Amino acid sequence: MRFLAALTQEGKWWVARCLDVEVTSQGQTIEEALANLKEALELYFEDSPSPTGPAPMIASLGVSLPTLENQP
Repeated sequence: MRFLAALTQEGKWWVARCLDVEVTSQGQTIEEALANLKEALELYFEDSPSPTGPAPMIASLGVSLPTLENQP
């Protein structure tokens, strides 16, 4: 099966989150984070059934954030 992953950098670590199921891992490089996520997903599905529903819909969302000038 194929899954979608979102990668973010948090300090010196890359965090890889699966967008299809709630599984997350990390690594010091993007490649390591993805390899660790793959292993975590394989372990997750050893005890859980494979997903059978439709794939999630991915959407981009814009949010207005307060600026530092408006902070007390």
